[in-house]
Amino acid sequence: MSTIPEATQPAGALSDAAADRALLEDVERLGTQIKAARGAIGRVIFGQPDVVDGTLITLLSGGHCLLIGVPGLAKTRLVQTLGVVLGLDAKRVQFTPDLMPADILGSEVLEQDETGRRNFRFIPGPVFCQLLMADEINRASPRTQSALLQSMQEHKVSVAGHYHDLPAPFHVLATQNPIEQEGTYPLPEAQLDRFLMQVDIGYPDREAERAMLATTTMDTTVEPEAVLSHDDLRTAQKLVRRVPMGESVVDAILTLVRNGRPETTELPEIRAHVAWGPGPRASQALALACRARALLDGRLAPSIDDVLALARPVLIHRMAPTFTARADGVTLGDMIERLKSVVG
Repeated sequence: MSTIPEATQPAGALSDAAADRALLEDVERLGTQIKAARGAIGRVIFGQPDVVDGTLITLLSGGHCLLIGVPGLAKTRLVQTLGVVLGLDAKRVQFTPDLMPADILGSEVLEQDETGRRNFRFIPGPVFCQLLMADEINRASPRTQSALLQSMQEHKVSVAGHYHDLPAPFHVLATQNPIEQEGTYPLPEAQLDRFLMQVDIGYPDREAERAMLATTTMDTTVEPEAVLSHDDLRTAQKLVRRVPMGESVVDAILTLVRNGRPETTELPEIRAHVAWGPGPRASQALALACRARALLDGRLAPSIDDVLALARPVLIHRMAPTFTARADGVTLGDMIERLKSVVG
């Protein structure tokens, strides 16, 4: 304990202590809100705590999420529930081969007033929301998929040479079916890189499925309730960026990401089995996700354990295997585990 009287302590020390206390109070407040949000989501979504946490980490980081799972695992229900619980204006677009960019972004229409004067009026598309669900995103053509590139990165769209800002916050939660590949178009690397995380959804365990049966097959349904507002979410996103990160965690992130690139890796097996690896956006995504995960657990700073836990969802969609890897039966999951072994 300091022996210097508080009145004579340097002004910088006082301001630092006050900033630390303010950060602690904000973290505790966010912890209470997140606990309530988890509870509200858990009353609707059964047996998917890791999926819920992964999605919340993505939203707290201010990013977009790619949800991959077979039909019937409540991907659509999860997005709808998040929209209600977090107080976001949510919209859903069903991606199909005949979907056009204007169906997402909006378009300009020619109108004529009473005097006969004509002018164009912009009609916003469903992308003008705070939470956009892109259902089965890989069923749309590459041209339509690319319509989301600018909105996901810059949070604005360009139509007929005019820029239109999107609401804040803005998040895209896209779903994809991993087993039906007929009539689908693989997402381009540029778009995959814009998703902060890929969350794989598996089957619930027996008890969770039992609870789901008991709840969803009755004559009454459980509806989600609002717990936060979009202003609360924006405040939480700013708090994530205030969380300090130690040099050891930064080094772990850089070691992990740079070893995932064939050009900079120190691992010969990665050089042989990875066609292209994660770019700098992966390092940024991993740093934000680690901070968000720490706050989600009520911790004031991330650790190397956070880096290891989030390595797969952050990196797996930012890497591609070589033909040699496919021939040898080496998966991206195997390569990420190898990368994690270098970190710790």
